[in-house]
This record gives sequence, C-alpha cells and structure tokens, in this order.
Amino acid sequence: MKKQTLVPLITFLLGICLVSLIVYKTDTHEKEQRHITAQLQLQKFTKLPKSFSYHGKEHAFYISLGYAEYPTFASNRSQLMRYADAALYEIKLHEKNGCMVYREGLRSGARKQLGFAFKDISEHLPGAFIIYRADKEDDELFFANDEFLHMSGYKDIDELFRLTEKSFRNLIREDEQQQIESSIWEQIDNGNENDYIHFHLRKADGTYFSVLDHGRIVESPQYGKVFYVLFMDWEDMHIRYNDKFAR
Repeated sequence: MKKQTLVPLITFLLGICLVSLIVYKTDTHEKEQRHITAQLQLQKFTKLPKSFSYHGKEHAFYISLGYAEYPTFASNRSQLMRYADAALYEIKLHEKNGCMVYREGLRSGARKQLGFAFKDISEHLPGAFIIYRADKEDDELFFANDEFLHMSGYKDIDELFRLTEKSFRNLIREDEQQQIESSIWEQIDNGNENDYIHFHLRKADGTYFSVLDHGRIVESPQYGKVFYVLFMDWEDMHIRYNDKFAR
C-alpha cells in the first residue's frame, strides 16, 4: 500500500477567516487533478447567490476569495498568508463575488487602495452628493453625505428624509420639477450614463438655492438602478471661480 502524506495545498482568505485545504499527496497526475477540482469548486462557491433574511426581507450579500498555493509560490506559512491576502484584495478591486489565485506581479498596494472606508470618504470628500433610486415613478432617497446635509441645512439624514418624504423630486423647486426630471431622463434615455442640470434645491428651512447637478446612473446589486449625484453651489462657484467665468 502506497504511503500517503498530508500536506497543505491551498490557503485562502474568506473575509477574516483563514482556511487551509488539506489533500493527500500521491502521484503528480492525481495532485494536478485535485488542484483543478479545488479551483473549480472555489470559483463555483463565490458565484452562488447568497442572501440572509432580516425582519422578513431578503438581503443579498457577496463573497470575495483570494488564495495562494503551496509550495508553488510560498515556502512558509507567513508567505502563504501574505500572498492569499494580496489575491483577496486584488479581486475586491474588480468584483464583489470573485475568486483569484495569487500570481506574480499582483499589486502590493491593493489593500492600501481599499483602506479608505466609504464612511471616511463620504465624510471628508469636498463635495456634496446623494444616492437615489433611478426610477421615473419611485425616486427614493437612499443616502446623503455630510457635505450635502451641511450645504442644504439639514441637521441629519433623518430630517432630510422626513422633510422630503425620501423623494428626490421634493428637493427640486416645485415650478421646476417636471422640467428637471424630463431633462434628466431625456439625457439617460439618449444613451448617456451621466446627466447635467441646473436647478434650485430645497433647503431645510424651505428656501431654495441654485445648484449644478452632475448625476450618473449605475446598477446596484442591492437596489437595482440608482443615481449617484454630485452638487455644486452655483453662487459659490461664481465667487470662487469669478475670474474663470469672466473669460
């Protein structure tokens, strides 16, 4: 009977969990077949639809997985962890439910690029933006960053949702609503991903101020089509860039 030796073949990172796959090392052919099977199973696992239920509502979630092979690239456990980590963060830069094996040349800066959390970016980005549902009949507001709330005078996002009834339409001055919405959808329906408009935006105190709106329609796995919208205060732009406008 041929003696079999247990050896770690693949180490992969899944979220914060480290998992080692242990296989029996026999002949070269069998080892290669096990290797191929492992790759296919990991790819299949990440692509499977996943969801959880909370308060009676289903929520989709996604898994990214990076792994490294021993002894193909790594000669010890520390290297194996580092290379699996590099593969994990590389795949996160490209898709939410993907799988990648470590290969030479992966960017070591991938983790650094992902080191800025969305909360940090939304709070410190020098620009006001919101996210809302891209639906002609249901333009539900999902998010507004601190810069937007400060610019428009809302004390927090709950006040914004309450005073606008969570509708983007209600941020637009009433006499402009139909024209602005038509302009946005005309640009999108003509095949553009971006729209550019100028209108008067509602502040928390019921007054309005002039803004430039740059929106982009994207597909969200959780919410379907949504608009990401950047705003600039029209009057403030003229003050800050007066010499540019004068040319």
